[in-house]
Amino acid sequence: MKSKNLSKLYYLRKDIEHQQSRIKELEAMASSSTSKITGLPHSTDISNKVEKYASQIADLKIELDIKLSKCLDELKNISEYINSIDDPLIRQIISYRFISCFSWEKTARSIGGNNKAESLRKKLYRYLKVH
Repeated sequence: MKSKNLSKLYYLRKDIEHQQSRIKELEAMASSSTSKITGLPHSTDISNKVEKYASQIADLKIELDIKLSKCLDELKNISEYINSIDDPLIRQIISYRFISCFSWEKTARSIGGNNKAESLRKKLYRYLKVH
């Protein structure tokens, strides 16, 4: 498996988090009677505001469902790949970094053993280059 394939899940999960945050923000804006965004025109017609946001929220939720489905497919592929790896350290690195979406620093702290983020990153990429 290439690092590009592993990174797909990482960035897809980050994108999902952003999408969920955007949905929550729109839901809050739709349910409040005051405008949350400064610099935009203020509407006093609450039903129009709810209607407008409801359609945007529905579109974002459809996109989110598609991304979640892709995420599950990627997760399955990576999990199968991890199970085929003999080296337990490499399995841990991939699991923390790409499945749990940890930063390299957090991955190093989670693995412990005085491992440094940069050394774990290099170890993984050397492994992927050979295998």
